[in-house]
Amino acid sequence: MILSACGLKCDECEFFNKTCSGCINVKGSTFWAKEMMPDKTCPLYNCSVNVKKFSNCGGCSELPCKLFREMKDPNSTDEEHQKSILTRVAALTSQS
Repeated sequence: MILSACGLKCDECEFFNKTCSGCINVKGSTFWAKEMMPDKTCPLYNCSVNVKKFSNCGGCSELPCKLFREMKDPNSTDEEHQKSILTRVAALTSQS
C-alpha cells in the first residue's frame, strides 16, 4: 500500500501512475495542485511534510485539523467526504 501524506491510498487512485505518481514522489506537487493551488503544492502535504517535518499528517496531534476537514474533493458528497476523513485518519494513525 502506498499512502499519501493525507492518508489516501495512492495505489487505489484512478490517477496513480497515469497523471500522478503519488504526492510523496512528487513532493506534494500533484497534477491537481499544479492546476488549482497558488504555490502548486497540496496544502496538506506542505503543512505536514514541509512545515511540520512529519512523513505525513499521521504524525500531527491535530489530526484531523481544520485544513484536513476542509480539503474536500469537489466530486464527493458531504457524506462521502466524512467517510473519507475517518478512513484516512485510521490509515494514517495505524502507520504512525
